[in-house]
Amino acid sequence: MQVDQSNAAPAIELIDIRKSFGPVRANRDVSLRVEAGSIHGIVGENGAGKSTLMNILYGHYLADSGEMHVAGQRVSLRSSADAIGLGIGMVHQHFMLVSNMTVLENVMLGSEGGPLLAAGRRDTLATLRRLADDYGMEVDADAVIADLPVGTRQRVEIIKAIKGGARILILDEPTGVLTPGEADQLFEVLKALKRDGVTVLLITHKLDEIMAITDAVSVMRHGEIVGHRRTAETSPAELARLMVGRDVLLSVDRGQAQPSDILLEVSGLACTSSRGRQVLSDISFDVRSGEIFGIAGVSGNGQTELLEVIAGMRSFEAGSVRLLGETITPDAPKTPAQIRDMRIAHIPEDRHQFGLILSFDASGNAILGYHQSDEYGSGYFLDEAAVTTHCNKLMSAHDVRPDNPALLAKKFSGGNQQKLVIARETDTNPKILIVGQPTRGVDVGAIEFIHKQLLALRDAGCAILLVSAELDEIIGLSDRIMVMNDGRQMGILDSADAGRDRLGTMMAGIADTGVAAS
Repeated sequence: MQVDQSNAAPAIELIDIRKSFGPVRANRDVSLRVEAGSIHGIVGENGAGKSTLMNILYGHYLADSGEMHVAGQRVSLRSSADAIGLGIGMVHQHFMLVSNMTVLENVMLGSEGGPLLAAGRRDTLATLRRLADDYGMEVDADAVIADLPVGTRQRVEIIKAIKGGARILILDEPTGVLTPGEADQLFEVLKALKRDGVTVLLITHKLDEIMAITDAVSVMRHGEIVGHRRTAETSPAELARLMVGRDVLLSVDRGQAQPSDILLEVSGLACTSSRGRQVLSDISFDVRSGEIFGIAGVSGNGQTELLEVIAGMRSFEAGSVRLLGETITPDAPKTPAQIRDMRIAHIPEDRHQFGLILSFDASGNAILGYHQSDEYGSGYFLDEAAVTTHCNKLMSAHDVRPDNPALLAKKFSGGNQQKLVIARETDTNPKILIVGQPTRGVDVGAIEFIHKQLLALRDAGCAILLVSAELDEIIGLSDRIMVMNDGRQMGILDSADAGRDRLGTMMAGIADTGVAAS
């Protein structure tokens, strides 16, 4: 049933919010009004202040000055508990679940109902059944979080917030780790919540999502609100221009590739997971100098394992990987360091687990993996001045914000963390570049920059292996595309033949018999 909100006070009203972290002014006199029972988008470049503002609303940060009103009443939030008590819930970009506990146990945390847990379990099971019936949020209560796909984990986070009484739900980059199908399911849940009167604040860099799901959108740039628009009265081009301060190419001209020698060759590759499941089966392809070879498929179909094998991070049982003329087999493996020394760079899918050390500062992360180079010191000692100078150069060239080499990696926004990883790996002028999810959690201006950079590397003769959950990215950048399903290759297409429908059919597990897999 659609809830009538026509006479309701705004769900949220922020007035002249300011927040600084040392010399960095994250929010500058931000004023925002969000109508009750609406889906309100907040967009902006990485580092524009979006997440800071939402963390103030959630009580995680304390504003330096300004006013906050919830449902027409002025409030003071000093903790997340205060926000939860006012019906504000938040699903963070990086989930806050206990991975070795079940869905039921995670949802029940904080409302156990006594030391014997029986009452808490009973109430939580009832909530899970109700949310499945009301919003289609079905989950297996007994499933362990670590065994669930990302989309289902996010659903558990939303269930936790709703169970806690949230009538205002903040979602920070909710589709950054979702497949297109999972994103569609999320939007159906959000529409159902809206019909029930829940107010949703959606932080995203994906302008197509803003246009598809929101009622209104606010644009932030350099810590300030630079525009409010009714979604029906704006366009992706206008929003991108407001975000970046200039016209932005929402797609880049790939141009004609000039492939030459084979630099990467995979033959008959087979790999089994630690649990004994076949994750790669008879994979064979090659990548040439001067081309981008894209791999399309729904996340979880072997792409991650394939990149890890090629990067030396995962062992395999059969087949071979030939890199720059050197053959790697199960009996003759190479370590990631040995592969890196061959001028093979790797931008990993998970920047937090494999791309950065979050407790290190930016300068330390800027040389991670390359720290033994004579350029940065000798013996056991680093030349701190040289490292800082190098980091400053990377930050300037790649627009990493804030441009502070001494800032801890965990203090940067997700998109700026990604730009730091990309800067480090591409600065080495690699012969082969292995790329996983290059623009995950990155704004439109940075996406344009990253895409141009990948194409420039290709045109300079680099062989690029690209994995992305963004099908438009795969189609837009790749010269050839291999589709994977359940650890198998379903076919290889030239880019001219790779339409969305054809790729989608192959991604669903239907082989394209008219395409040679080589």
